[in-house]
Amino acid sequence: MNESYFKEKILPYLLVLPSVLVIIIFLVYPFYEAFKLSFFQGGAWGTNQIFVGLENYINLFSSPKYLASLGRTLLFASLVTFIGLAISLGLAVLLNQKIKGRLFYRTAIIWPYALSAVIAGVLWALLFDPSIGLITYVVKVLTGIRINWRTNGNLAFVIITIAAAWRNIGYNVIFFMSALQNIPKQVLESAEIDGASSFQSFFRISIPLITPTMFFLLIMNYLYAFFRTFGLVDVATQGGPGTSTEILTYKLYKDAFVFFDAGSANAQSVLLFAFIVGFTYLQFKYTQRGVFYG
Repeated sequence: MNESYFKEKILPYLLVLPSVLVIIIFLVYPFYEAFKLSFFQGGAWGTNQIFVGLENYINLFSSPKYLASLGRTLLFASLVTFIGLAISLGLAVLLNQKIKGRLFYRTAIIWPYALSAVIAGVLWALLFDPSIGLITYVVKVLTGIRINWRTNGNLAFVIITIAAAWRNIGYNVIFFMSALQNIPKQVLESAEIDGASSFQSFFRISIPLITPTMFFLLIMNYLYAFFRTFGLVDVATQGGPGTSTEILTYKLYKDAFVFFDAGSANAQSVLLFAFIVGFTYLQFKYTQRGVFYG
């Protein structure tokens, strides 16, 4: 067997240098600055900095508003993930069937993922608009109830959850369809010959064989819900009414650029990073036990 190698020892380092620089400039250095400034209090633009040690962190963990935002974000991320994955898996199964117009449906289901979070937020805010919203009108005609998310925090939370899950469905469906199509047909045919129903084949054969994809999407959807839904919340509800839709990223933004509390905002960014790293680690440690790689 011929061994592949670079004759120029410096070439591999030159090839990876751009990626390393991007990581250092846009990830490592900003995190270092945020971590350093989280131990200070002062102006929003780095003026009048006073070292306070762990005071910013202590204030956060003793703040009912921050703890409420943390709980709200966990609930939001969990709902977006599990609702999105359940619907996406069902759609992927349907789109793998031999139905008329399958190509059109497969293309159409991916369209929401092509939209930015801002567009998704505007779209769902308009659909539920108390005055001109289509869904608001339909609900009123069918039930006689006029819904208004601007005065109902629970309804506003439901709207951003639906909008966030809806936008990511196309991403999930692509992976689920690929996983389902890669299941060996011989395995399913053998199960059918042995008398297994479609229901039994799906839950006892298909599901175990696509668990690596499900595990990957579980991680990616949680990261999406935590970090990539800020624009959606900002244009749809601005964290309101009250603080009913104020997830962690939006609270961080408000503390930094509305209330100009740089110390608290930097501490929140460090905690958010540490929290999602720890949460991902726990998912890898415990959830992966049910993943079948055979």
